[in-house]
Amino acid sequence: MRAVEWDRAWLLTHPEAELTVEQAANFEGWVQRRARQEPVQYILGETEFYGLTFKVTPDVLIPRPETEHLVEAALERLRPDTEVRICDVGTGSGAIAVALAHALPRAEVTALDISAAALEIAKENAARHGVAGRVRFVESDLLSAVRGERFDVVVSNPPYVRDDEVLETQVREFEPRAALFAGPTGLEVYERLIPEAREALVPGRWLLMEIGHGQRDALANLLRDWDGVEFVADLQGIPRVAIAQLRG
Repeated sequence: MRAVEWDRAWLLTHPEAELTVEQAANFEGWVQRRARQEPVQYILGETEFYGLTFKVTPDVLIPRPETEHLVEAALERLRPDTEVRICDVGTGSGAIAVALAHALPRAEVTALDISAAALEIAKENAARHGVAGRVRFVESDLLSAVRGERFDVVVSNPPYVRDDEVLETQVREFEPRAALFAGPTGLEVYERLIPEAREALVPGRWLLMEIGHGQRDALANLLRDWDGVEFVADLQGIPRVAIAQLRG
């Protein structure tokens, strides 16, 4: 339907309709792209996350449903009627930052990413959902560009894939490598992010991070000096979100 720019209702009420030459070519082009295993989200140019539609291109990681657990865990710790400062590290498409700003009308969100191209996509998504005035976008390697600032919440879906890990072709060949792979162990970004978050958080406030399959014990060790460490499982029962409270 998207390829021919007709909605479902129009198609159902016009069964006799024939494709134009241009529409047929467009549809065939999309089919060929999918046959090469290009993700459908990149072909369509958008995807849904936490009930919102986000623009996505090969410059950004495609937001996954699992990451919604990270947003939910943050919202469980924040009241929508209070002012709060949030930092989203490695924002990519801006999905986490925009979803939180959309749900928390008094939140001020700083969205960081090392990729200037990703930040441009994130800015478009913030504007699309009416939160651009409360989301600041900063090019930064983790938290380096906001050193000295303090936040109530630091959230992140960082790269956590090992360099030798085998991924599906549509992920490995099309999504940005820098947003996927962390290094030989998959823990390299966490090992940098956790100390930086300690310096950036207000005492007693929270760090929330998405983690990969099998990384729970390693993250528990990296967070051993934090309070209230807990893990949230996804719908498959796999620990997916690490939560820790900065000791006051």
